[in-house]
Amino acid sequence: MAHVRADPVRGVPGGRPVEIACDESGSDGENLTSGNTDVFAHASVHLPVEFAAHSVQVIRDRIRSPAEEYKANHLLREKHRAVLEWLLDTDGPLYGHAHVHLTEKSFFVVDRMVDLLLGETGTTAATLYREGRNSFGDERWRAFLESSNRLLRVRNHGEAGAPVDAFFHMIDALSWTYSGDPSGNGLGDILAALLAARSRADAYRARIAETPAIYPVLNPLLPAIVRTAAHWSGGGRPVWLVHDRQNMLTEERIAWLKETARLAGLRLVAARSDPRVQLADFLAGIARKIASDERGGHGDARLTTLLRPYVDPYSVWGDDRSWAVLGPVPEAATGRVGMR
Repeated sequence: MAHVRADPVRGVPGGRPVEIACDESGSDGENLTSGNTDVFAHASVHLPVEFAAHSVQVIRDRIRSPAEEYKANHLLREKHRAVLEWLLDTDGPLYGHAHVHLTEKSFFVVDRMVDLLLGETGTTAATLYREGRNSFGDERWRAFLESSNRLLRVRNHGEAGAPVDAFFHMIDALSWTYSGDPSGNGLGDILAALLAARSRADAYRARIAETPAIYPVLNPLLPAIVRTAAHWSGGGRPVWLVHDRQNMLTEERIAWLKETARLAGLRLVAARSDPRVQLADFLAGIARKIASDERGGHGDARLTTLLRPYVDPYSVWGDDRSWAVLGPVPEAATGRVGMR
């Protein structure tokens, strides 16, 4: 399929940049444990502008809503099920030309907290997430997640040290229950290691109080963009991103992304002005809803199957049951913690 590029880029190694359109769904800022959504989805599309415009028009012609701007919820209505399936299926416009990075928000909080305090992720974060959910009970698990969220978030109300005090009070109480690790699942050892890491938490809170955070630990957008760039770079191809406008994407953060993700460029646009971004917007909203339903135990098997080829194997996901059907291939589940 021919590629249409609107922005000339000179002096970029690796040849002509591939232009990718992006949008997200499920952003609640730094409130990841009690926000409106439990999944964050970042979608990207590689299509010519003319083809994307034609695809959007086909969707409008089939749905026939008077709305000026179509969103994912138009496609998710049961009466438009055929249009939704066509969009995702192998004969639709996105198949082979789109990608979705998923973030399970509660696992992202645990993963980032473990990285901050213990300097590691992967197995430790997955064990804490899995065993903690099974062992703490619903009330204490929610309290643990909320205290972890407050510890990490940049903006906190009240005394500067309050989030640290609350978090370690929670860990101390849990550690008494699991001292000696009676379950044999490793949970006691992880809690003990966290309890010994207070100095790292204090240093983190002091640091963010003094210096504005270019890279907020709790916002999943930046790592999702980094992973998106890695997906489309294809072994070194320069990537230029066209992204829907987002307050999170300040000039400083765009500069950070260009350097970290080795982007040829990143341009912000209004979704309505670029049909490729509109398609990315559709896909992000659809993917978030399908993944959230699957995580909640009431997924639609047909839609989950249609979404699966688009899902990034390095999505940040901790729930093994839902990942077994969301992940693109079974073996990818072992590498589900994405780039940061």
